[in-house]
Amino acid sequence: MAAVKEVDRVPTIKASLKKQERQLFFRRFFANKLMVMGCFIFIVLGLIALIGPMLVSYDPYEMKVAERLNAPSGEHWLGTDEFGRDLLTRIVYGAQVSMGIGLIVTLISSILGLVIGLYASYYAALDHILMRICDGLMAIPGILLAIALMAALGPSPLNVIIALSIVFTPNIARIVRSSALVIREQTFIEAMHAQGASATRIIWQHIAPNTISPLIVQATFVFAEAIISEAALSFLGAGIAAPDPSWGNILQAGKLVIFKAWWMVVFPGLAIVLSVLGLNLLGDGLRDFIDPHSSGKKSK
Repeated sequence: MAAVKEVDRVPTIKASLKKQERQLFFRRFFANKLMVMGCFIFIVLGLIALIGPMLVSYDPYEMKVAERLNAPSGEHWLGTDEFGRDLLTRIVYGAQVSMGIGLIVTLISSILGLVIGLYASYYAALDHILMRICDGLMAIPGILLAIALMAALGPSPLNVIIALSIVFTPNIARIVRSSALVIREQTFIEAMHAQGASATRIIWQHIAPNTISPLIVQATFVFAEAIISEAALSFLGAGIAAPDPSWGNILQAGKLVIFKAWWMVVFPGLAIVLSVLGLNLLGDGLRDFIDPHSSGKKSK
């Protein structure tokens, strides 16, 4: 009878353990101030990009020359640009473009970097070829490589995504490869070889899951860098072309009237700073959350 009672208690014990795990997770999450702050900033900006266009009442392309360069007021909260367009509306729509491109670039770079890094770590012949290509791309400063690619491809959102994906993939590939090389030498991988497991199964079922944590952390930094790079390309005239709104080309227009209309530079610049700050705080917080010992190492 005692054994039966113990068996009956198993579901209760499991439920209690799961509850304790959830409590520990949330306790660790809210104790990590960097990640909480980064998540808050990123969620707010993400909501602005997603639902902001439904809340603003102006057309981002509608020009009212009579209202050009009006200072912030009750009618135009962030003022108007050189063509009389509402600046708040253009920044909100620009958030969709800049953050959307950053997200797509991050996803493409992460997937390509994961595939390249995994296969380079497993096959020595591929390692020499793929890593030398990555070294060659990384030897060129990212923004210069992006400008060169945009000069060859032409300015458009799709080409910006292609160019920036090429720029950021090698860095992710090297990080995945370094993690995968360590995992490949573990005893359980040797056991899988001894059991006759295929290379594909070993790579994707046993090595890949163990590289996800550093990949996610690096992806947050790539997201931030992609937003800055897109803004830089648009600022230089090689990215998103006017009249489509982008934080970069709004800044480019603002530099011509910076002493007359300061709001055209301050507000889109603040949007870029906040998004990059939020993503970097999130990345630092994730790194400490995934590896609690890393914060101790940094303090020594």
